[in-house]
Amino acid sequence: MDELDRVDRRILKLLQEDGRLSNAELATRVNVSPATCHRRTQRLFDEGYIKSVRAQIAPDRVGLGALVMVGVVLDRSTPESFGIFEAAVSKMPVVLDCNLVAGDFDYLLKIRVKDMPDFNRLHAKELITLPGVRQTRTFFVMKEVTDNAPLDF
Repeated sequence: MDELDRVDRRILKLLQEDGRLSNAELATRVNVSPATCHRRTQRLFDEGYIKSVRAQIAPDRVGLGALVMVGVVLDRSTPESFGIFEAAVSKMPVVLDCNLVAGDFDYLLKIRVKDMPDFNRLHAKELITLPGVRQTRTFFVMKEVTDNAPLDF
């Protein structure tokens, strides 16, 4: 963050709020020329400050209204078993997030499915058959209070 000045931070915050802002609108809001704004935005992409720009789809509108968190415990805690599990779970499109965590689980998965029967099928056919899985604990989200909130920097 030390390399970012006030204008860079403002560009990041505005794009985080609305990734559809045109370069001209963004330049106006940060009070620089469009050419300067474009150069700065491109640099923020090139240097990895901005990973991507994409639409946030309403899950229920596309038939994926159930959000499920799954804690996974592996049978071994070795770099090799972690790598094998991570490679396998990375191929599963229903897994939105997979995080190695400290605590009761090795991994915490965030999964989107149609409904509970859809998750039951996924659990029986894919989740418990992932390499090294010893145990899973499932949590059905009853209400999403905050989802993908903007970073506060």
